[in-house]
Amino acid sequence: MLLTAEHAPAGRRGLWSSFPQVGPALGFLLANGVMLALSATLTEAQFASWGWRVPFWAAGVLALAGLWLRSSLAESPSFLALDDHARVPLAEVVRDHWRLVLLTAGGLAVGYAIFYAVTTWSLAYGTERLGVSRTVMLACIMAAVLVKGSLTPVVALLGDRYGRRPLCLAGCGTAALWMFPMVALLSTGEPLLMFLGFLGAMLAFITMFAVIAAYLPELYEPRVRCTGAAVGYNLGGVLGGALTPIVATALAEQGGRVPWGVGAYLTGIALLSLGCFALLPETRPVPLAVTGAAEPALD
Repeated sequence: MLLTAEHAPAGRRGLWSSFPQVGPALGFLLANGVMLALSATLTEAQFASWGWRVPFWAAGVLALAGLWLRSSLAESPSFLALDDHARVPLAEVVRDHWRLVLLTAGGLAVGYAIFYAVTTWSLAYGTERLGVSRTVMLACIMAAVLVKGSLTPVVALLGDRYGRRPLCLAGCGTAALWMFPMVALLSTGEPLLMFLGFLGAMLAFITMFAVIAAYLPELYEPRVRCTGAAVGYNLGGVLGGALTPIVATALAEQGGRVPWGVGAYLTGIALLSLGCFALLPETRPVPLAVTGAAEPALD
């Protein structure tokens, strides 16, 4: 994503950077599509004998292809133009940009929380607590993810026109308003209603994450851009993604048929991310090569 952002023209950086953001949707659809196809065509004995290995073989091929693509890419003009490279970029990020890292991680947390609540927790909740078949649950989730992936470049174009921060704020605000309706629709067990609940959550998610690939690199100065963006991005994944399925499962077990506690938890994360984005500056249309474009607003 960083290489895409640094190679993109300034007026279309959001659009260019949105294409790697389609990857998670494609990966989710591909992985679950393969599993559904294997389940439909193989017997249990065949799947237990060799079928379960097929996704791992496919992932290995994709990993080799990704390694080849990455090794064949040239460094970006922004990186090549640097006269002074950070010797220990992680130490510099922690020392000089820790507040920016925490704000970006907090802002991104709700995106991961929504994605894993829909794709992981709701799948388990629907099949185990509501008695909905796994195929129906996957179909509802995959349909919502498909719409999310398809709309990613469209939302990114809005980011190029109106700015990154307004869309991030809008996505967080929508998520805060939609989490209770989402769990209510999920609890019905009706496929169409569950799909609508997931769709609303995915639309809130992509309103933020369609522009994140352009927004994060623009926030960090070039000498620490790769490390700062990577630490903020992955720390947000830990805060929002690693904890959400665990916490949501525990909260759902303590509630009734409608897991209101999960809705409250997700709403709280959305409000936290909303506050973090409110403290971050707008970056568009600042050129990406400008050093420290966002830092004066934070220090």
